[in-house]
Amino acid sequence: MKLRSMQTFVTTAFLTICAVCGCAGADSSTVGADAETAIDADVSGGVTSDAPSGVMSATVAATEDMVEPEGEEADMETWKTAIDGLSDDFIFGMDVSSLLTEEKSGVKFYDFDGNEQDALKTFADSGINYIRIRVWNDPYDENGNGYGGGNNDLPTAIELGKRATDYGMKVLIDFHYSDFWADPQKQYAPKAWKGMSLEEKSKAVYDYTKDSLKQLLDAGVDVGMVQIGNEINNGMSGETKIENVIELLKSGSKAVREISKEIGKDIGVVVHYTDISPKEGVLSLIEKLVNNGLDFDMMGLSYYPFWHGDMDNMKSVMGYIEEHFGKKTFIAETSYCYTLQDGDGFGNRVGKADLVDGYPASIEGQASYIHDLYQNVNSAGGIGVFYWEGAWLPVGPANADNSSIWEKYGSGWASSFASDYDKDAAKYYGGSSWDNQAFFDFGGHPLESIKVFKYMK
Repeated sequence: MKLRSMQTFVTTAFLTICAVCGCAGADSSTVGADAETAIDADVSGGVTSDAPSGVMSATVAATEDMVEPEGEEADMETWKTAIDGLSDDFIFGMDVSSLLTEEKSGVKFYDFDGNEQDALKTFADSGINYIRIRVWNDPYDENGNGYGGGNNDLPTAIELGKRATDYGMKVLIDFHYSDFWADPQKQYAPKAWKGMSLEEKSKAVYDYTKDSLKQLLDAGVDVGMVQIGNEINNGMSGETKIENVIELLKSGSKAVREISKEIGKDIGVVVHYTDISPKEGVLSLIEKLVNNGLDFDMMGLSYYPFWHGDMDNMKSVMGYIEEHFGKKTFIAETSYCYTLQDGDGFGNRVGKADLVDGYPASIEGQASYIHDLYQNVNSAGGIGVFYWEGAWLPVGPANADNSSIWEKYGSGWASSFASDYDKDAAKYYGGSSWDNQAFFDFGGHPLESIKVFKYMK
């Protein structure tokens, strides 16, 4: 599988982002999903995915809509076949972190018959058995204005987690240990932890993890795994030296273990990395974790085919981790587009230049990619896959000014209020650049591709 060159896209996107999206002039090789090299870090730089995107402009997106997607058409029937050897507890996961703010912003979801229905129920009915929810410590300014990106505080996680549990799904809690997006490009400490020594910050990680997890469990959320940090290749909570990061991770792991023992429930501890191509960087990081005695169970890996290499490399990384470190592995984030159209006028993070050979921007292409990924993860010995933000839909039509809604409810990548915490937030202020990668059309109706999860079983 070969990635298409992004060179022709980079220049055009950069020149139009400022004029059309109202974003600060950001180099398109580093905005949002593309990481910069680490500052004072002991590890190599990486590509981020779970970061707010300074996106391809609406002008570029509109131009692409008039062009037939390149790439060999996927076999329309292959994705409708079962995968041999899947375990009964194989993870069919979905990140839904933005869902609550989408609903507050007026977005509605439907079933296949056109009846309004909770998107979580639609996912459960389609075979999803695990939900992933990110948590930020305090994603609000001093006046209570949300930073956006889902305003994912602990109460939001509790509400979404309870709903997922009611539909029979387990929950993975993704602690960023930050007040806003954390990824290889940025790992800011929460406001309340600013100026703390490493020892003080370690205690803060322990206290916050234990208290938050206890609240989730007391509310009835079926927490099956806890992710201690998000895409922490280059640091965590303002710490960049790997030795310091490990100390913070040990505090998070200790808190999970103690809660798990107290309630008699097995809760997996997950470390999350991205940028797995080339694989040497991430394997070196894991070796340091193991050699320094970090207590954890699983490695979650971000794998986006347009950023992180081919599936053979992904399989090699997963197999090596399990064989040499004895850790279970899974894909913590992935996605693929079903269209090149832009639903909200904000532009799309993934466009024509990102298409992977064999997977066109179509419902069949999206479903085929998911099917092939699951098959490869299973053959590599992985325990599952989480799709990232499969319900992040447009808020309002593409030809309308939806900024007031994004601001009020936090349903876009970032609000203007986030700039006080993240000085680069202006680069990606606005709506959703992910709407063309959801499992619902722009009007909230489920796509045929969502049926791939049941077909695989």
